[in-house]
Amino acid sequence: MTDLNSKKKNRNSLSIFSKPVFLILVCLALFSTCKGPGGVRVIKLGHGLGVTHPVHEAMVFMAEKVAEKSNGQMQIRIYPNQQLGTERELVELLQIGSLGMTKVSSATMESFAPRMQVLSMPYLFEDDAHRDKVLKGEIGKQLLLDAEDFWLRGLCYYDAGKRSFYTKNKPIENPSDLKGLKIRVMESNTAINMVKSFGGSPTPVSYGELYTALQQGIVDGAENNPPSLYTSKHYEVCKFYSINEHTAVPDVLIVSTKVWELLDENEKIWLQEAADESAIYQYKLWAESVEESYRELKKAGVTILYPEVAGFREATESMYEEFKLTQPNLFEIVDQIRKIE
Repeated sequence: MTDLNSKKKNRNSLSIFSKPVFLILVCLALFSTCKGPGGVRVIKLGHGLGVTHPVHEAMVFMAEKVAEKSNGQMQIRIYPNQQLGTERELVELLQIGSLGMTKVSSATMESFAPRMQVLSMPYLFEDDAHRDKVLKGEIGKQLLLDAEDFWLRGLCYYDAGKRSFYTKNKPIENPSDLKGLKIRVMESNTAINMVKSFGGSPTPVSYGELYTALQQGIVDGAENNPPSLYTSKHYEVCKFYSINEHTAVPDVLIVSTKVWELLDENEKIWLQEAADESAIYQYKLWAESVEESYRELKKAGVTILYPEVAGFREATESMYEEFKLTQPNLFEIVDQIRKIE
């Protein structure tokens, strides 16, 4: 575990901010965390999901728990639907302390905490039990804290299910069906390389802009979990959903270290406990949401296919071979994960 215990000390990796981020900064009139009348601590949490998404519901649950534990002396204000920016922009706001908390995919964290990218590797986990052992164990805990060198502290993981391909004009029954198709991916080198390994053309697009991108033909399809396909209404455009479950990339609830360091010991305890409890609640909500999503997608006329996974798994082996050669320290973590039973 030496690789996990070592810390990167280069704090010069802060991303260059785009103009939209600066506009958001101007619009944010208040600090990300402050104490108002009566000494009430208020933390802002922004994210890009809709209010019916189980992750948003878990965050509401967390906010209620924080208020309850603190006797009203600590509050979390939630801004959903990309009100404060895209996922990447929100992370950048956390880095400078202009926003308190956000939810990101661990794939997005690759740019800020490179060791997180191991969680985006295709077919990394054998099953749900294996994934849970990894995330709740020593490796998962250390990866959450690994981002502190980038001004980001992970509080907990949320279940983001398993990702599969959905497309507009034809079903994906084997990797060769992806050849020539423009597939939306997150801003993740691992996701980009995965789609390339299948023969597709990866196209990074913001989640909030994806519906329009699908409508206008900027992309031919995307990959995501059932609740996201359903709650985003992407199924109105994409009528084929191929369940190959190539990745099980978790979401991460993160707090700015600049904000975390302002909290007193009681406030840190309240926030961490509430986050942990919200993760348990979210896992339950997620399982229910997956079942509901499949029912509603079928009602909406989406064709759901279950292709043979072996071909997809075989196509991604080249990623592991390259990973071993080019990033041996990260491959060591992959090897540790694979050995967990």
